[in-house]
Amino acid sequence: MTSSDDPLVSTEWLAAHLGDARLRVLDASFKLPGARPAAYDDYLAAHIPGAVFFDVDAIADHATDLPHMYPDAAQFARDVAALGVSSGDTVVAYDSGSWMAAPRAWWMFLAFGHTNIKVLDGGLKKWRAEGGATESGAVTPTPGRFSATFDPAFVRSRRQIEDNLASRAEQVIDARSRERFEGRVAEPRPGLRAGHIPGSRNVPYGDLIDAATATMKSPADLRGAFEAAGVALDRPLVTSCGSGVSAGVLTLALYRLGVRGSALYDGSWAEWGLPDGPPLATGPT
Repeated sequence: MTSSDDPLVSTEWLAAHLGDARLRVLDASFKLPGARPAAYDDYLAAHIPGAVFFDVDAIADHATDLPHMYPDAAQFARDVAALGVSSGDTVVAYDSGSWMAAPRAWWMFLAFGHTNIKVLDGGLKKWRAEGGATESGAVTPTPGRFSATFDPAFVRSRRQIEDNLASRAEQVIDARSRERFEGRVAEPRPGLRAGHIPGSRNVPYGDLIDAATATMKSPADLRGAFEAAGVALDRPLVTSCGSGVSAGVLTLALYRLGVRGSALYDGSWAEWGLPDGPPLATGPT
């Protein structure tokens, strides 16, 4: 249904295809701990017609205390099928327009072998600004048939990032705000240390988004943001953030620039920043 290699689709494209039989729309909105109303309550109040809620916290590994870590392939397939998604479907993920966390859902689908996945550029904010229809209440889909095979190359573990401290084979890019990256403010999750992974670079994900329209900036602007942070786009890359969600924005932006083979540090600062975690650095890089 979509042939472009661009991971984004426009609101105009979605409006034209919303009734297609093999299209599935997912509201993957997410908010930081303690934020109210909760993302699911926002979904119940207003969502794109037919959209089901992709809960980042639910479609996750519940055997760990770390937030929304990747589940195994069997759970992902089961949870996604329950949302009405089948392996032959085109999936469009969107969020409120905050970019939390449609790119995370996009990267998860790719990691589990489903390549026909797109992100709605501008999310619900742009959709509503253009007069797009919304509906309220929960959607109960007919279960789909989905098969998943996990490719571990899409993610990195704490051990792999620790090993990288010495080798520096991969560049680590942190999507958090500069204040959090430099350790000048407390983390939103209680009990975490402040700072960043030694040697990592900082590209706050908000710098890649046009605040007025909630759309991703042009490829030229994206390239400039990475290069200004000292990121070499022709070298291996790993993205990180507070808990593996907004890192997906960097991953998607890199993908738009033609970067393939990057990875996402799933545990991110929620794991690295634990009191007994690995070494950290503070201040700018």
